[in-house]
Amino acid sequence: MALISSILQHVKSHSASKISTYIQRRLFSNDVRKENIVIVGAGIAGLASALSLQRFGIRSLVLEQAESLRTEGSSITLSKNGWKALDAIGVGDELRSQFLDLQGVVIKSDDGKELNSFGFKDEDKSQELRVVERRVLLETLASKLPPNAISFSSKLSNIETSENGTNTLLQLQDGTHLSAEVVIACDGVWSPTAKWMGFRQPKYAGHIAFRGLGYFPEGQPYEPKVNYTYGRGLRAAFVPASKTKVYWFVLCNSSSPGPRITDPSILRQQAKELVRDWPVADMLNLINLTPDDTLTRNPLYDRWLWPVISPPPFSGRTVLAGDAWHPMTPNMGQGACCALEDSIVLTEKLAEAMKSKHTSVEDAFKAYGSERWKRVFPLTVMANRIGALLQSENTLICSVRNNLLVPKLKPRALTKHTNYEFEQAKRDRH
Repeated sequence: MALISSILQHVKSHSASKISTYIQRRLFSNDVRKENIVIVGAGIAGLASALSLQRFGIRSLVLEQAESLRTEGSSITLSKNGWKALDAIGVGDELRSQFLDLQGVVIKSDDGKELNSFGFKDEDKSQELRVVERRVLLETLASKLPPNAISFSSKLSNIETSENGTNTLLQLQDGTHLSAEVVIACDGVWSPTAKWMGFRQPKYAGHIAFRGLGYFPEGQPYEPKVNYTYGRGLRAAFVPASKTKVYWFVLCNSSSPGPRITDPSILRQQAKELVRDWPVADMLNLINLTPDDTLTRNPLYDRWLWPVISPPPFSGRTVLAGDAWHPMTPNMGQGACCALEDSIVLTEKLAEAMKSKHTSVEDAFKAYGSERWKRVFPLTVMANRIGALLQSENTLICSVRNNLLVPKLKPRALTKHTNYEFEQAKRDRH
């Protein structure tokens, strides 16, 4: 009777949507699972955050909407800053042992002419660049977490702040209700949590990326270098990842993202058609040697976090990390690296707040947002502008690029953004 009376009282003074929410809360209040920290998304940012929290003795629950780890796709480029983050959570050396340390880059035009080449370590011996299989990276991160740390088939259907404002209420598609003291949303480019916070949807950048991982069972024949080819409105590259695998991509312009395509035979055919007339036989061979499960086609999106206009990356005790906050195009190879950086900075500040009587979780999120915005906003804009230059279809712009800009390119121009140092590390050093 008390429950019915409470609901009737609420009906008199609230809108229909608020009434529905209130009824759900009251009816399911005894079935709500309480969690300390919930991480939404078992991608790179989510798993790295869970593993980083584990360093501080803090347990978390990772919710993943898929039935298993989303290991589809080919590879991820990780620079010096990404490896620094992986070292911090204790998996750097395990991954290094499986992937080649890339020594340099060769850049050619689509007629086969070499425009420039240099070593990554020519000006800075500390530089490190490797291509890592997405599957191996995710499986390695997940393997370091306790059993049942990841809850699969757990798709978020609703998120809201509790009435007292201290907890976040999560409803899953299967009807499960969770109440979390802290939520770290790593739910990807199309993050429903970011939408709930008021972020605009990511914007299509005008380019589509075909990617794959060529397989050579007897050993691949290439030197450990990045091999770029620049054309008009089209570019491609192939990069040895390991002793038997070579990562490749082809980027083309498109006025719209187009339909989602998953059929490997169609993806393979479309990728080959793009480079069929280029005097780079390696690309066609690599595409032919690519297993179906590593072939992907991805329209590129980003979100520019304009100061004042963009919301902060947190609301109450819910915070965004990785692509959920700052999706960026891959033109600087920093998407995964920045997600890893996020996980370290966020979890260090959160752990400090949880163990301190003087710093609140909200203060920790504010400090995280301030430190990381200064890093990710310029990188997102720069990656987008570099992509526009490299994908230009204008004959004059392509000529200036190939004959003036690229030949004068120095290693530092490609690596200076990787010299990131965590503010906590700076304070510890001083």
